Formats: sequence, C-alpha cells, structure tokens
Amino acid sequence: MDIIIADTFFEFAAILFIAAILGLLGNLLKQPIIVSFIAVGILVGPFGLDLIQSIDQIHLLAELGIAILLFAVGLKLDLSLIKTTGKVALFTGMGQVIFTSVVGYFIAISLGFSMIHSLYIAVALTFSSTIIIVKLLSDKKEIDSLHGQISIGFLIVQDMVVILVMIFLSALNTQSEESVFMEVALVVLKGFGFIAVIGLTMRYLIPRILRLLSTSQELLILFALSWALLLSAAGDYLGFSKEVGAFLAGVSLASTDYRELISSKMTTLRDFLLFFFFINLGSHLDLAIVSGQLRSSLILSFFVLIGNPIIVLIIMGAMGYRKRTSFLAGLNVAQISEFSLILASLGLALGHIDQRVMGLVTMVGLITIGISTYMILYSHQIFEKVSFLLNVFERKNPYREARIRRLQRISVDAIIFGLGRYGNNIAQSLEEIGKVVMGVDFDPQAVTKWKRKGRFAQQGDADDPDLHELLPLKNAKVIISTISDFEINLYLVKLLRLRGYEGRIAVTQHEANNSQKLIDAGADLVLYPYVDAAENISHRLDCF
Repeated sequence: MDIIIADTFFEFAAILFIAAILGLLGNLLKQPIIVSFIAVGILVGPFGLDLIQSIDQIHLLAELGIAILLFAVGLKLDLSLIKTTGKVALFTGMGQVIFTSVVGYFIAISLGFSMIHSLYIAVALTFSSTIIIVKLLSDKKEIDSLHGQISIGFLIVQDMVVILVMIFLSALNTQSEESVFMEVALVVLKGFGFIAVIGLTMRYLIPRILRLLSTSQELLILFALSWALLLSAAGDYLGFSKEVGAFLAGVSLASTDYRELISSKMTTLRDFLLFFFFINLGSHLDLAIVSGQLRSSLILSFFVLIGNPIIVLIIMGAMGYRKRTSFLAGLNVAQISEFSLILASLGLALGHIDQRVMGLVTMVGLITIGISTYMILYSHQIFEKVSFLLNVFERKNPYREARIRRLQRISVDAIIFGLGRYGNNIAQSLEEIGKVVMGVDFDPQAVTKWKRKGRFAQQGDADDPDLHELLPLKNAKVIISTISDFEINLYLVKLLRLRGYEGRIAVTQHEANNSQKLIDAGADLVLYPYVDAAENISHRLDCF
C-alpha cells in the first residue's frame, strides 16, 4: 500500500511539474493556457510518456473541477436576466442544434459514411463545450456580459438536449418504443421535481443555514462546496448530468448576500481542479486512430468553426440583437464538446459506430477546441476585422439592446465606464455638484442597479468599435473610465478621438508605467485610485 501511494504521489508531482514547465513555455509564446494543458495531457498520456496510471483519481478530480466551475457560473446568474435572455437562449440553442445536426448529417453522407454513422457524427457536431467556454469567459471576465449570459443560456439548452439524446440511444438499444417514451417522460418528470425541491430549499432552508454559518467563513465555504457536490451527484443520479446539478446549486445561492464571498473563494480551487479536466481530456486523445481521418475531420471542423457562429448570428440578428453581441456569442459554439466524445463512446459501446467514426469525432474535437480557443480569446480583435461583413445579420433597429435615438438625444455632463464601487463614488461626487451622469458597463446587473438610482445607463463594452452609435458623445463634457486594463483604456481613448470626441478623457491605472502612452493617445488625465486615496488620507491626517 505504501509503495502504491508513493507511486501515485510521484505521478501527480511529475504531472504538475511538467504542466508548470509547458504552461510557462506556452505563456512565453503567448498561447492560451487551455491549449498548454491539453498538450500536457497528450504528453503524459498513453500516447506520450505514459505517466498516467491513476486514471480514476484524475477523472475524479476532473469531475470535481467541472462541478465547481458550473457552480460558480450558477452563482453569478442573475435570475432576473432569465426574463430577458431565456427566450434568445432557447431559440438560439435549439436553432443551432437543428441546423448543425441536419447540415452535418448531409456532409457526413457526402463523405461516404453510412446513415447511422452520419447520424452519430451529425449529433456529435451539435454540442459545444460548456466547460471550456465558461473557463475562457471567466478568464476574460465576460461571464457577466450580455453575450456571456446568452452563451451560458444556450449551452445549458444544449446540455439538456444531449442528455435526452443519450437517454434515447440507451433506451433504443432495448428495441422497445415504449421504453424510449417512458425513459424520456420519466426524466422530464424528475427534472420538474428536482427543480421544485431546489426552489423550496431556496425559499425556506438555505437562507437560515447561511445565517447560522455566516460567522465562520470556513464553514460557509464548506457548506457551499458540499451543496454544490451534493446537487451535482443528485443530478447525475436522477439521469441528468453532474454539470446541471452543480449549476442549479449555484443558482440556488445566487440570490443570497454571500454569493460574492463564496464566488471569490472558489476561484483558485476551481482553476486547480479544472487543470485535471484538461489533462484527462488530452490523455484520452488516441492520436493513432485520429491520424487516418484528417481530410474528413478538416471538412467537418471547418463547418463547425464557420457554420455554428453563422446560424447564431442569423437567429440573434432576427431577434433584434446587435451584430457585435451576436458575433461574440456565436464564436462560443465554434467547437464540439466533451459530451460529443462521450456520445461517440456510447455509440461505440452499443455497436452503432466503429473506431473509424470514434477517431473522426475525436479529431474534430481536437481541431475545433484548439482553434476556437484562439477565436474566443481574440474575439474582439476578430470582430474589428470582419465587422463590415456582418451588417447583413443586424436589423436596422437592434431594439433588444438599445434605444439608440433616445440615448443620443439626452444631455449628460459625464459618461463613466465601469459601474463598480469606484465608478459609483465618482458619480456621487459629480451629482453632488449638480452634474448629470451616464454609466456604461458590460454587466446587465450593474446597469440595472444604476437605472434604479434614476441615472442614465447603457450596457456596452469599452472596446466596442460601434460604441459611438450608442452614446451621446456630442453632449458629454468628460468621459471617465474606471476600468484599470491598459489595453482597453488605450483602445477607448484612440476610438473616442478617432470618432471626433473633443471633450476631456480621464482613464484609470493602478501603475504609472503606461501613463505617457495614454496621454500621447489623447487622454487628458490618468487616475490612480490607490495613490489618490493615500494622498487624501495623508492630507486629512495632517489636520490632527
């Protein structure tokens, strides 16, 4: 037993060390960390150094990471947003599923696959990776953005569809139509019951438990983790995925006063455990099988990378969303999911497909996950390049996001980007001297809070090239950015000056290194929140 434990410990130590080295190398080469971790999985897996022996342990850690990730996403979900994004999530999710499966089926047929093989390939192409997308959106701090919330919505729709498909295929193997119908009906009933029980605990039990535990952060976090894993396990037991259960656990705590505290404490643990998900994913890629399917996999990968975003653009554009929001959300479905590999494995176990089809799906997964990672990370830069081609996907009046004419006519003294604590304090100071303030933020919840205070507010990104169309720039005397990101501020300053804005521009930085570049680009003032606060305190202390 001691020898086994020692070997396992050495194995994990070696994997983590290799991951640190490859992660550093990837960082120096400016590669996404996800790509580096998948590469680590391939390197240490059976088709590389073959270091992984503790398969079950790594798989367990991967599942824990997935559960905590989806729990954290649920924590950030503003239930009021379901009213505004629920419809578009449902229509986009189902529309993309139908489009991809139908077109993918005919592409597979044209490549010479049989009907049943083509059906499996088409369905596998349909589903996008919730885990990878949420991880990338979290890293970019875009989970709370409108396109982030819509993306999460239609990813959940996709997850529910894939669960029903897998239940259907498993029941189909019994050769009984009745059993298929009963299985699906039973899952639907259990789903309603599951949600009802969670709703009751949200209403009567959870608030009391959290109040009792609030005196101890350790116990509060322990309860949150145990609740996430409990509902994750319950979701799996009832025939759903662990992801759905963990997501609902997060939603059940999202309306409490402790969600920000819980969310902040989860970040490091979530990222560490998710590392094992990508290691697990990379180690299961059979390069010997996938290498023989290069031509077919490239054709199908191109379809996923281009076709899926286009159908999202069409649906969201028709529903009244701006081309930018539609494009950013569309890029999030430009890959296939780990569920696709699970579905293919199920088909292989049932004898519906062979190793050739399994290898094809695996290869498409490897290509689309790798390329779409870059597409999502550089989505804003890509949009700038192709924006002029996307006008066809936008209505003349994208009414879902902005009443442009009304906003352009209003008269404000200052426009503030970033509606957090610093932005709110600046707004209060300006209002105290009689100034009219307007706020801009990508977080719909932050915008709603500002509107409740009787202020003008607009949802938008500081690096949106079409931002000038949404804001009353001609009337504003000063524009203030409380966002501390240098690249975003530099882009904002250049954009405003390029669009002819002649008022004063103030931007925020935590360090003075890049201040001169911002001034050279057209900024009039650079704000240093910590330095300014320290100087103010020093001045006040001189009074004693």
